[in-house]
Amino acid sequence: MSSVDIAAIEEAMRMANLDTLRGYNQNGYAEVKQFATTEYISQSQALGYQVLSEPMWNKGLSFTPEQRISKNLTGLIPHVMEDGQRQCERALKMIRSRQTNIDRYLYLSNLKAQNVDLFYRLLIDNAKELMPLVYTPTIGDVCLQYSTLYTRPEALYISIKQRKSIRTILRNWPYPNPEICVVTDGSRILGLGDLGVNGVGIPIGKLALYTAAAGIHPDKTLPIVLDCGTANETNLKDPLYLGLRAKRPSVAEQQAFMDEFMEAAAEVYPDMVVQFEDFESEKAFNYLDRYRNKYKCFNDDIQGTGAVVLGGYIGAVNLSGVPIEEQRLVFMGAGSAGVGVAKQLVEYYTKRGLSEQAAKDKFWLVDTKGLVTKDRGDKLAEHKKYFARSDNNGHQFRTLEEVIEYVKPSALVGLTATHGVFTESVVRALKASVDAGGLGRRPILFPLSNPLSKAECTFEQAVAWTDGTVIFASGSPFSAFTVKTSDHTVTYYPNQGNNVYVFPGIGLGAILAKASRVTDNMIYTSAAALAGSLNAEEIHKGLIYPRIERVRDASLIVAREVMKAARRDGVSQLPEELWLEWEEWGDPALDKYIKARIYDPQL
Repeated sequence: MSSVDIAAIEEAMRMANLDTLRGYNQNGYAEVKQFATTEYISQSQALGYQVLSEPMWNKGLSFTPEQRISKNLTGLIPHVMEDGQRQCERALKMIRSRQTNIDRYLYLSNLKAQNVDLFYRLLIDNAKELMPLVYTPTIGDVCLQYSTLYTRPEALYISIKQRKSIRTILRNWPYPNPEICVVTDGSRILGLGDLGVNGVGIPIGKLALYTAAAGIHPDKTLPIVLDCGTANETNLKDPLYLGLRAKRPSVAEQQAFMDEFMEAAAEVYPDMVVQFEDFESEKAFNYLDRYRNKYKCFNDDIQGTGAVVLGGYIGAVNLSGVPIEEQRLVFMGAGSAGVGVAKQLVEYYTKRGLSEQAAKDKFWLVDTKGLVTKDRGDKLAEHKKYFARSDNNGHQFRTLEEVIEYVKPSALVGLTATHGVFTESVVRALKASVDAGGLGRRPILFPLSNPLSKAECTFEQAVAWTDGTVIFASGSPFSAFTVKTSDHTVTYYPNQGNNVYVFPGIGLGAILAKASRVTDNMIYTSAAALAGSLNAEEIHKGLIYPRIERVRDASLIVAREVMKAARRDGVSQLPEELWLEWEEWGDPALDKYIKARIYDPQL
């Protein structure tokens, strides 16, 4: 018996025990029959721990003496009254005492579960420090560990096994009439691949930014994960994994499930805007095309990323010294985000008088097999065909270096989720191609992949390899740095092409305009509005995005312009008299309307 591998046998038995669906028919779906309606107590009726246990009502130590008496809180909280500033001070001290970003995230998550107003006051007032903890880059690590970190529900979890009960599940959400939903199936989370139900951290984090950046009330947000199984073997073998322990069904069956979800969501919450997030590329494009003209929806990976990059690109072109007619762009990465961004930038050129074909000819897309061409010999994914080149005379360019040598680009954009793909030789070749056009020209370099560990290069590398001339924007935040020489000091400021500059404003604008759908013009307008939102100090520093501390200011501008675009496109369902008033009085009147309807937590 010495040749028997006991460990292997035990592992096989463990895996067999995890396969709880083995032998059952996988095509039958029962409908959940609930026998009672959940009755929630109102805030005016709540007393004692009913108040303290509801995070939307809990004010921590800011309850006044009168409130403590009227709500039966005497003795349930310390006998001290603090303002919001002091409570934020305590929370920041605790966050800064934590050793890892995951621990900081968990503290913030626990705070949100206890006191929503304090959580958002803290996040709004400390956006630069805390947004990277609430969303990228920390959220990627959170998603990888979600099933282990889980302590309480924060979303709706809709399994394909319960597809006949979607309306029931939606109605079980405790807060009535949500206005914005972020939904994922976890099939392509950031650059981390298929994480299945663990991807729910993305909708949770994204909606926190809708509130912090645009002021959408937290009880009007709804995070959802659609659990169709996963192709992730690590998750399937993890006994703690919280999702359906099965491989994903066919694409057709997943689409049918998505059809059922969209129909149910529109029926149960007809005023809700649906934002798609982190679906695998082919599904992302398919779902957007399938639903965009029927439902209030948009895809942030495709449209939001495209808009935020376009907003930065508008400023970058102005700073680059390269005339529009000489701009040429190489994209490293041809997935949903890469193609979405490129299409948005095509629109930038068509709005400046170029034909669609002439605009499209400015773009060269590169994937893992090299330059995307029509005669490359492989079967191109549908979304890549739009940019496939036919002017390569049969020659195939297999590496990024070869493509740069061939194209002589003015801009290089990375959406590969591959760390270090922008090597020194690649970046210096980009600079050389720009320098060859004349003096005073600057290369545009956008390594946009998230999280930080997936960025195509770092900010310091980009500055060093272009001798300080680069116009740089990344997907995750880098820090400014200073270079000292014998006679002077230069500080270099990075830009972060963070989708948080546009998607909150798009969502808020669509909600407040009561848009029947989200049009391409609304998306493009969000980019132009972002480009116009910089103040004098930011322009002086050579920035192409506002400072993250001003994200609320930028979101208000984006929301206002998105509302106006909805009006121009005929999709705003607001009363005509409101638009007539704003058309008479202009932006100040519309700004006042928006500000009166956004959440600004006070403790």
